Amino acid sequence: MQIVLLGYMASGKSSIGKRIAKSLNISFIDLDDFIIDKENQSIADIFSTKGEIYFRKIEHLYLKEILKNKKKMILSLGGGTPCYANNMELIKNSKATSIYLQGNVPTLVERLIKKKAKRPLIASLSDKQIPEFVAKHLFERRAFYELAEMTFKIDQKKKKEVAKEIEEMLLLQ
Repeated sequence: MQIVLLGYMASGKSSIGKRIAKSLNISFIDLDDFIIDKENQSIADIFSTKGEIYFRKIEHLYLKEILKNKKKMILSLGGGTPCYANNMELIKNSKATSIYLQGNVPTLVERLIKKKAKRPLIASLSDKQIPEFVAKHLFERRAFYELAEMTFKIDQKKKKEVAKEIEEMLLLQ
């Protein structure tokens, strides 16, 4: 069993992924953390020193490396990962099951504003600018996210509820 969680920033990919992995007693990998470990540099530093093109290239290579691994795992992607370098095709051609954690703009904005300082993409925006930023990004990314095999809505749900829904679905397979 290999599960790939994808979705926008603050959709709960990492926290939900960790819950499921712990409950099912399997490995959890956060792609951004994996890249940070391999590159010995933060994502923000990679972007500022080597640029986004370099980042997207290594992101694709590390995703490929992780997906080749045959062990059971939950993999959490970065919000932009599915949108570059044919990454969704790579996921679809792997043995992994892809799951889109879908949130609407108000849900994502509410979550992002609470932890804005930890999100370099939005840290410099005012709270009033965030809804438009999120709406634009979701519009651009939705087509990629919707290529996932399954979609779970996160609106008006606690992360533990979403994790439980996903676990129940996985146990039925």
